[in-house]
Amino acid sequence: MRIVFMGTPEFAVPSLDMLLKEGYEVVAVVTQPDKPKGRGKKMCFPPVKEYAIKQGIEVLQPDKVKTSDFADKIKEINPDLLVTAAYGKILPKSVLDIPKYGCINVHGSLLPKYRGAAPIQWSIINGEKVTGITTMFTDVGMDTGDMLLKESIEINEHMTAGELHDKLSVLGAEVLKVTLQKLEDGSLVRTPQSDSEATYASMMTKEIGLIDWTKSSKEIHNLIRGTNPWPGSYTYYSGEKMKIWLTSVMSEDEHNLKAGTICNVSKDGIIVACGIGKLIIKEVQFECCRRMCVEDYICGHKMDEGEVFG
Repeated sequence: MRIVFMGTPEFAVPSLDMLLKEGYEVVAVVTQPDKPKGRGKKMCFPPVKEYAIKQGIEVLQPDKVKTSDFADKIKEINPDLLVTAAYGKILPKSVLDIPKYGCINVHGSLLPKYRGAAPIQWSIINGEKVTGITTMFTDVGMDTGDMLLKESIEINEHMTAGELHDKLSVLGAEVLKVTLQKLEDGSLVRTPQSDSEATYASMMTKEIGLIDWTKSSKEIHNLIRGTNPWPGSYTYYSGEKMKIWLTSVMSEDEHNLKAGTICNVSKDGIIVACGIGKLIIKEVQFECCRRMCVEDYICGHKMDEGEVFG
């Protein structure tokens, strides 16, 4: 089976790797254009491109996919199937109609919940206990196509978006493998999505990470987990931006303290009063500094009880 694989970030690499190891003929890889990264703004390859180059696969990086030139290129390659995983662009009907088997997508949620760009992060931010992978036939909508296979995974109370991402990327490859086996033997079943049950996972921005201390300790803990490693959650202390990387919920009880009040500072962490409950901060990072546990931070810095974050 001739396959064109379309993906961009690290999430997609295990799926591409599986295709090659299972003997599928990956005739081309389509990924997003190179982007500047880091303080030096050095142009960097997307992870899928790096992997494809090592495997000697042709790489295409169109600025736009809704053009006749791109559709003509896919027609020229003549794939039997398109496979997408976190590619980052919506494909037009002119491209989806080219392969005889259509296009199968690997999505990081249990559809129809969390359609959109950031299902992994929002599932944690919203306090979900379970998420998973859904393979689906792609249509012209935003993750609206018929579902194929699903596999779920539990989210524990301390799992970060980065940790969940890594687990789902591997699971995605496994679910894709079974999906293609069923496609080939004719046993694949399509299940339409219920739009009434759909939720949308919008793209992450840096502003999402700003902590609102009037929320509950559980909600803030989930925000911090869900924005780790990017974009990171943050507050302000003495006018300086402070990122918070690691926390735990101390209590979910009512209290009469102002939200954001520092209740206690020790080597075990910073206890903060939230709108409801209290949170223990265990790892912080100030601008131009490395991430560090609170025990290390307080060795060289003063933080007084009674002060208020934000």
